[in-house]
Amino acid sequence: MFSSQPRLAVSQEPVPFYEKVKQSISSNIHAGIWKPHDRIPSEAELVQQFGFSRMTINRALRELTDEGLLVRLQGVGTFVAEPKGQSALFEIRSIADEIAARNHHHRSEVLSLGRIKADSRQATALNLAEGTPVFHSLLVHYENDVPVQIEDRVVNTLAAPDYLAQDFTLITPHVYLSQAAPLTEGEHIVEAVRASPQEREWLNIEEGEPCLLIRRRTWSMNHIVSHARLLFPGSRYRLQGRFMS
Repeated sequence: MFSSQPRLAVSQEPVPFYEKVKQSISSNIHAGIWKPHDRIPSEAELVQQFGFSRMTINRALRELTDEGLLVRLQGVGTFVAEPKGQSALFEIRSIADEIAARNHHHRSEVLSLGRIKADSRQATALNLAEGTPVFHSLLVHYENDVPVQIEDRVVNTLAAPDYLAQDFTLITPHVYLSQAAPLTEGEHIVEAVRASPQEREWLNIEEGEPCLLIRRRTWSMNHIVSHARLLFPGSRYRLQGRFMS
């Protein structure tokens, strides 16, 4: 005699209408049908296309804008956003590698490279006495010829004595330091800041545009190798971290 086991009914919640709109628009963007800077149909056109209420369409567009897929300009329309570059928050990687991973072209411009006497802030960052000679480099990194990062770095001379002999248009400071003094530890401090007039000029951004600032210190064994101030335009970059407990 066979005994029948009760079957569990699997209930599937219907997908909200605004999610259907989001999925359709996202699919068009990810498939390349709508490319960055393309204007997408207006709210009225989307209402007619989907047959949903204007409130539903508005919510879909608003959420896609918050997620960074769209840009909405008052009185002009809604456009596909330019994908933001992405920088590792917890990892310590070369920006050249990050850009290459997106199949984009990296180049750097060296604004300054030399030996200076550490001021109080720089000396504290490197755990040295104020006035100690340190190496200093100032670079602008470009992605497809668009400036995406200012790198302002001070380096312990004992950790990387040949620092000034490097051509940082061919190799990034991070890559060289990783070879000269293999990194064993890193520290990131992230802030939202406003750029100075000179920094805005180097990054080609408007006054008032927010920027992301990473203050990065790196160690080799028990010695601090360098301290870098990495400034990103907020509209062109985002930071992402992943961790496990």
